[in-house]
Amino acid sequence: MARPDRLHRRPGPPARSRDRPKRGRHRQDERRRNTIERCFNQLKGFRGIATRYEKTATSYEAAVTLASFLLWARSA
Repeated sequence: MARPDRLHRRPGPPARSRDRPKRGRHRQDERRRNTIERCFNQLKGFRGIATRYEKTATSYEAAVTLASFLLWARSA
């Protein structure tokens, strides 16, 4: 049997979700975020970085640095 407080509700999302203020984002922040996301997606194209084959943090950082340099060299 349905609870009495739910009998007279309309179907749909709760009222709180509609009443939340929208978070304003600045255009410049969105551009920076997009640039960073695209960079990470390109780095994931390198198999060793995506699967993290290196055992130490130093060698992983070196692989990320090398991959970043290669991406930069390709774009220039």
